[in-house]
Amino acid sequence: MISFYEASLSELSIHRIGNKSEDEFYVLSAQSVSIQDQTLSSLLQRYFLGSFEKVNEIYRFFHPNADLNLNEVYHFAAAIFEDGTQFHENSKELAKYLYEVSGHPKIKPGELYLAYFENVQIEGELHDAIGIFKSETKESFLKVSPENDGFGLSYEQEAINISKLDKGCLIFNTDKEEGFRVAVIDQTNRSAEAVYWKDEFLKLKIRNDNFNQTNNVLGVYKNFVTEKLDQDFEISKADKIDLLNKSMKYFKEKESFDLDEFSNEVIGNAEGIASFKSYKKSYEEEFDAPIPDSFDISGAAVKKQARVYKSVLKLDKNFHIYIHGDKELIEKGFDDDKSMSYYKVYFREEE
Repeated sequence: MISFYEASLSELSIHRIGNKSEDEFYVLSAQSVSIQDQTLSSLLQRYFLGSFEKVNEIYRFFHPNADLNLNEVYHFAAAIFEDGTQFHENSKELAKYLYEVSGHPKIKPGELYLAYFENVQIEGELHDAIGIFKSETKESFLKVSPENDGFGLSYEQEAINISKLDKGCLIFNTDKEEGFRVAVIDQTNRSAEAVYWKDEFLKLKIRNDNFNQTNNVLGVYKNFVTEKLDQDFEISKADKIDLLNKSMKYFKEKESFDLDEFSNEVIGNAEGIASFKSYKKSYEEEFDAPIPDSFDISGAAVKKQARVYKSVLKLDKNFHIYIHGDKELIEKGFDDDKSMSYYKVYFREEE
């Protein structure tokens, strides 16, 4: 969903945020950082963006009063996109605001990085993006270097592991009126006090557009077929694959989704339909993510889900059968003499 093969880091500001409840203040840099070393730039890009390749959920900014401009991060991000020359000044305002919401005593101090990227890809489109990242966890690293006729060993304390981004968000310069597209990461402080990053600082809500709706329905249906059906019905793996193939065919051929139409065409069984609708409702309640009964289908979301929909029937370690079409052309049986199950496959031509 997010990739950075064409991305470039054009500006970076660094500040330090203390814990307000511990009377630790913030430290603001006078100007943005000048990065001339290409290797350093590549390492920073890997540190900041690498973890976002596995992010699935995309959010939007919001404010309880329904006025987006009252969301501080949205306000300053919009100002940066409007006038890039004010990047560093607005980065200071964002640092001050983060300090104000860092009041819980367990929130760790750390460096805050504000970065401006060009050409970051999200859902097949290239956009500029503002990155906000905070490093809280420091580690010690060993360094080995040639010395005389052998090697010397030293170490560096309080260093940052570029493979572990603690907290971050990417704000994409698109869908401004709806609150931008925002991807978020929070790897530390997963307990109650951690809500300050996503809920207090960023104020985000799940994006509920066609992409998210399509992605959620396909994900819910896949989990229903692979995990739930066995609990309610006796069903073979071949039948499960057939149900998955039918659903993917529906989404690839239709322009819009209708819950009743989908249920009748794909599931086609009254008890199975009732079970699926109940499973969908449980998902919506558990994750507070309502999915409408009808919406326009997003081709990008279908393409994304198609990569994880499995149509492979694995038989011990000897055979894999790829099932893409008519389930009636494959039969399952049991050989009493061999005491083994078997599948019989019908075809017209061998390629």
